Amino acid sequence: MLRHLYTGSDLSQIQTLDDLRAKAARRLPNFCMEYLEGGSDDEITLGRNRRAYQEITFRPRTLVDITQRSLETEIYGQNIQLPLAIAPTGFNGLLSHEGDLKLALAAKKKGIPYIQSMVSTVSLERIAETGVRHWMHLYLFKNRENLKGIIERAKNAQCEALVLTTDTSIIGNRAWDKRNYRAPMKLNTRNLLHLATRPAWVWDILVPGGMPKFCNLGDFLPPEKASAKNAASFLTQEMDPSLNWEDIRWLREVWPGKLLLKGILASEDALQAKALGVDGLIISNHGGRQLDSAPSPLDVLPEIRQAVGQNYLLAVDGGLHRGSDIIKAICLGADLVTSGRASLYGLAAAGQAGAEKALDLLQTEADRTLALLGCTQVSQLGRDYLLQKN
Repeated sequence: MLRHLYTGSDLSQIQTLDDLRAKAARRLPNFCMEYLEGGSDDEITLGRNRRAYQEITFRPRTLVDITQRSLETEIYGQNIQLPLAIAPTGFNGLLSHEGDLKLALAAKKKGIPYIQSMVSTVSLERIAETGVRHWMHLYLFKNRENLKGIIERAKNAQCEALVLTTDTSIIGNRAWDKRNYRAPMKLNTRNLLHLATRPAWVWDILVPGGMPKFCNLGDFLPPEKASAKNAASFLTQEMDPSLNWEDIRWLREVWPGKLLLKGILASEDALQAKALGVDGLIISNHGGRQLDSAPSPLDVLPEIRQAVGQNYLLAVDGGLHRGSDIIKAICLGADLVTSGRASLYGLAAAGQAGAEKALDLLQTEADRTLALLGCTQVSQLGRDYLLQKN
């Protein structure tokens, strides 16, 4: 059966994220699609992220009045329309022209936060102007003084939160990426030839002004060197293997807003973060792109929730494929789910409209799951709605 081979152009006929993925694969060059989908080493963790959701079994209730339902939840004193945020992902300008801006506008329309990557191709100031709940992502590079520049920009743009990635002191082994290039951001012959089969992508990405620039690295790279090629080399060189808890203490001192750490997988680290005044955690294995054979966020979520207590923001990242997955994560103790690939499939397939479609699908599926569980509010969800394993 050709269940996941949707080939039409009308988004109204899109029924699943798999449909959006198929549409994206037909539009993107090979190197972009592999960047979007790939993991590290043998991709054990990449697969585990998905299986962790698949192995959860619901325990529904019946004969409950579900006429009035709501997916609204409160995050840092403000309601959002569903417990989802768009995760920070870099190089989105390679998927759709000004892709970060399109993602932010889709998030604003859906009433959810947008976490903008430090290596996005639209300036943080332009994202802030959209009015979306704007969380800015950071890497702590070797040059801490230059880092103060982007932190100050985030303050001036009134970003609600900083989200620091903690698990990239060195970059994981991504063999698929190395096979696509003969040098940093210089495609090999096979991939150059494949570009000829993707004219719509070439017209959208390359014709407006060549390869996108990285607009938030101005304190580290001069504008003429902020190309994808130079940024890729810079990122590899500037990741800091000395990153430690003293750096978190420093960041907490210089940043007055909400501070979250992304990449936590151990309850000991969660407790240390909380003790240093970090406001929340995104439990993440970097979408399976760093340490292979790492646990899935769902595997460690209950332990971390027990460690930090109930009144502490926990988000989980990686493996989301259905709106029902959002409900599963909330039942296990998450306050929020963040997702990169889901909205990126939509962005790559059809720009802002595609990203909105992806979010619409997830919201519709989450609402339907809530109803079929015999539940009317996200706040009611818990382990009682899951079949417990012996």
